[in-house]
Amino acid sequence: MEKTYSQLYIHVVFSVQQRAPLINKRWRDRLFQYIIAIVQNHGHKMLAIGGVEDHIHLFFNFKPSESLSNLIKEVKRDSSIWINRNRLVMGRFSWQEGYGAFSYNISQIAAVCGYIGNQEVHHRKKTFAEEYDDILRKYGN
Repeated sequence: MEKTYSQLYIHVVFSVQQRAPLINKRWRDRLFQYIIAIVQNHGHKMLAIGGVEDHIHLFFNFKPSESLSNLIKEVKRDSSIWINRNRLVMGRFSWQEGYGAFSYNISQIAAVCGYIGNQEVHHRKKTFAEEYDDILRKYGN
């Protein structure tokens, strides 16, 4: 083959340190735009981003030119620096160690995008811990 082709759709979830409810609605969209820029500057295509006070979801078309762990490490590092530099929280902001990453196929894109875009409504019924446990069960963990 002359070219490399990949079709990898990755859903990543990570939370604020100690799941503290620090991501304020007033600046959440600006944070999302900042994270979208990081992901896209690495050559990946963001499909959906969403979240609530204590965690976020990213869904993107992942290009295997770098490792997923390096990408998420950079997203977390740079977005933490941005939050702290702009003094958007009292004290020091940081993301919790680790993340969940789940793959989907092309036929599931609309459903995953809808799910991520509907986080505020979704979390009126379920906590982040319940949501994450559901995802893990779905994937057999």
